Amino acid sequence: MLLNRHRGLAELHHAVALLLVGLFFWVYAQFTILFLSEIVRLTPETVLMPYFVSVVLGLMLAGRGAGARGWRLPEFGAGDALALATRQVGVVALVVFAMMFATQDRSISRLFLGTFLVFTWAGLAVLHVVLPRRLASLVFGRGARVPALVLARSASMPAIERWLAGRRHVGLDVTGFVSWDPLPQGSTPPLRGWLGSAAELGELIPRGRVGQVIFWELPDEAEPVRRAVEVCQAQGARVLLRQSIDERLGHRAVSVEVGGQHYFTLHDEPLEEPLNRALKRLFDLALALPVVVLVLPPLALVVWLVQRRQSPGPLLHVRARAGEQRQSFAMLKFRTMHVAPADERAEVRQATADDARVYPFGRFLRRHSLDEFPQFWNVLIGDMSIVGPRPVMPLLDEEFERRARAYRTRHFVKPGITGLAQSEGFRGEITTPEQLDERVRRDLQYIAEWSIWLDVQITLRTLRQVFAPPKSAY
Repeated sequence: MLLNRHRGLAELHHAVALLLVGLFFWVYAQFTILFLSEIVRLTPETVLMPYFVSVVLGLMLAGRGAGARGWRLPEFGAGDALALATRQVGVVALVVFAMMFATQDRSISRLFLGTFLVFTWAGLAVLHVVLPRRLASLVFGRGARVPALVLARSASMPAIERWLAGRRHVGLDVTGFVSWDPLPQGSTPPLRGWLGSAAELGELIPRGRVGQVIFWELPDEAEPVRRAVEVCQAQGARVLLRQSIDERLGHRAVSVEVGGQHYFTLHDEPLEEPLNRALKRLFDLALALPVVVLVLPPLALVVWLVQRRQSPGPLLHVRARAGEQRQSFAMLKFRTMHVAPADERAEVRQATADDARVYPFGRFLRRHSLDEFPQFWNVLIGDMSIVGPRPVMPLLDEEFERRARAYRTRHFVKPGITGLAQSEGFRGEITTPEQLDERVRRDLQYIAEWSIWLDVQITLRTLRQVFAPPKSAY
């Protein structure tokens, strides 16, 4: 019930937003033709239908999988709403301008399209805050509310209350709590609103006209659970079993179904889908190719000329790194340190803020991440991606594997020139276990939550750091 209500709310919200944006397109076009024709080059003869179709197609593509995030929509704050609106308008803009480029259409006003996208972005951001709550109230109002009971322990009360606060908008009305075991005589009920024990479900369900029973946690013995489920079915109450495998494993588990069998895995992996991998590869090529052709040659010349004066030696620093599935590859960087005899222990030393091994211009290159630009060649040939977990030296790799749980999981995907951790300021030397854990946590978050929009966000945040580096960049 809850899953379908959340999914339905998200799909309804998306459909209403699509309808309103489509309507706004024609209203804004007519307003522009009637009142702004001297400023904006748009006439009644302009063919607008292909652009309307592009807008609708873009919004439909951006709304793919809307049901999966339905449970969050009514809880959206300003930041969430702006992020979703930006993603939607970004996809719409890509589709619209791709169509314009493909048809070589010169009759349409770029100013009209640009202002339409800006107004649409602002309107969608407001809509994502206001509309879900209004729709939930309208669709899941008093007549659609479902009385519910929760089977729980007293220690679970805070978590239950937080979870229930986000479910009331879809009509879940918890009328009380039930414990698995009866209370000893004279003892205090463990939960506010405690109604009885699981043995009394047969009486409590019809008395409260309960339509949903939520099993918040399950006892170790299977028999009490089986009896409680049978009672719920006999009384016509829905059953929702919460899986507590996360708590047992100490790690979030993802539910999957393979070949008709139900499993749990530790990580969702969107990049195992061929279309997602192709989309990420196209994004990598779209950025890497212009950089390799247009930016890298003049930058390499400047670096080479300065190196001749400050630190003669090879232009590039080439070292082995572990890539996807721990396959070794040669990663390129502009050399930023003075040439020194080969020393494995010196090689594994991380650069510090005032490292004497770094020559002056090398310090500038490192601070602004310009030393990483040769890695666009690694991206072009497929060893790396624009965004992914940052590769580290092999000896550090081995050390970090011993220090951080799940560190090797980073190798599920290609390493990146930048990553989620780096875009959020986690750069430079790793000196504490906490710093390592934070980077690994963000790498695993990236692998589990990948989307092309996330790659775009990380890339833009990293680009900003090129011009305004964080203090940890050295």
